[in-house]
Amino acid sequence: MKKITLFYLEDCPYCHYAKRAVSELVEENPAYSEIQIDWIEESEQPEISAQYDYYYVPTIFYGGQKLYEAHPSENYTDCKKNVKSALDAVLDKK
Repeated sequence: MKKITLFYLEDCPYCHYAKRAVSELVEENPAYSEIQIDWIEESEQPEISAQYDYYYVPTIFYGGQKLYEAHPSENYTDCKKNVKSALDAVLDKK
């Protein structure tokens, strides 16, 4: 099973977008459920988040490759599109 790491903060509105997007995308395309998501709340696990290069959350990594990093003022539509692109990239990996 392929695995991604998704960094988030509990009180972050963009992270709530990402959680919603993941749920909707899995419902729309069951193939996404084949991707295991390791949800890391960065303030609760700083020793893990410190090992990765990113600034904004949510951020998605596959292995050491950053597939998505949110940006300020991103709306839900953009977030869902970016999360979908990250999940598609993982599905396409051999």
